[in-house]
Amino acid sequence: MNEVLLRSLTPSVLGILVRRGADFAAAEDAVQDALVEAVRVWPADPPRDPKGWLVTVAWRRFLDATRADTARRRREDLVDEEPAPVPGPATDDTLQLYFLCAHPSLTPSSAVALTLRAVGGLTTRQIAHAYLVPEATMAQRISRAKRTVSGVRFDQPGDVATVLRVLYLVFNEGYSGDVDLAAEAIRLTRQLAAAIDHPEVAGLLALMLLHHARRAARTAPDGSLVPLAEQDRGLWETKSIAEGVEILQAALARDRLGEFQAQAAVAALHADAPTAEETDWVQIVEWYDELVRLTDSPVVRLNRAVAVGEADGPRAGLAALAALDDSLPRHTAVAAYLHERDGDLTKAARLYAEAAQKAPNLPERNHLTRQAARLNTHRGR
Repeated sequence: MNEVLLRSLTPSVLGILVRRGADFAAAEDAVQDALVEAVRVWPADPPRDPKGWLVTVAWRRFLDATRADTARRRREDLVDEEPAPVPGPATDDTLQLYFLCAHPSLTPSSAVALTLRAVGGLTTRQIAHAYLVPEATMAQRISRAKRTVSGVRFDQPGDVATVLRVLYLVFNEGYSGDVDLAAEAIRLTRQLAAAIDHPEVAGLLALMLLHHARRAARTAPDGSLVPLAEQDRGLWETKSIAEGVEILQAALARDRLGEFQAQAAVAALHADAPTAEETDWVQIVEWYDELVRLTDSPVVRLNRAVAVGEADGPRAGLAALAALDDSLPRHTAVAAYLHERDGDLTKAARLYAEAAQKAPNLPERNHLTRQAARLNTHRGR
């Protein structure tokens, strides 16, 4: 079963059902049912036209639900004539669906969660991790969003800021492992940049390109993580870096700074350094100061603490870290790194081991475990 294929087809199938008259919540449920059926049927009997198959099955599921729901009698005219099972249109509805999910009736956080689940294809667990909330909390948020838009006609698209947030979160999930998902987020952001002259859209595209340029160096052949300072910079894609920097410079020249432009500026400074030792950490701290002003995000403050530790020494970084909640994800890993830089290998090893237990994924857990083992071995000599 090709899960990437199913994920790529989902937005288009969902868009077709919405255009045929299904409200979004009912359409999303019908598409999910069709995907479950595809997982069951396709391995033994793959269709010649996967998209047409999904459209037909999803539409039938929607019609079945419509017939059974007396509260939706206004759709009875759709029941009389079922469309023939033909391939869906070749147009790409994905970006339009991102805007439709950012509906004015939803709060920005709910709109992002619903879009990630229904269009981005992310699991509730993945979305909860991106938002730093428990999975049960996110499940309730998505359910409330579905109830809010149930029966709503999607003729009022949402705002650009919410769509950018969704695209960034989808990219981050792809950047963590599924390269195809990251590439899809870049493709959609390119479409948005071509349609909307907005410096933050350009900033997000630049940020994605600069991060994605390092993808080949992020992991070793055995799948283990390679920290930024240890990456082979010869593997970085210089073409993507040059494009990202050019787009960023044009956006910054408009003097309408936003958080994506500031994040891209940090990424550009990393990309510009020939070696890790030559990184301009002082400028990076300045950009993090701008990000704190723009967002007041605890994650930004955590990253700033690392940058301060590099620019002004590990004790300055630890002082910045002390002002943050120690329950913040990756707080313990940052503390371990800064204590190692400060020469306290015993405490660093303990913190690396503790951070490994809290790691959100297996590659990160293995990396932190190796860091703890490395320090313990060094101390035992």
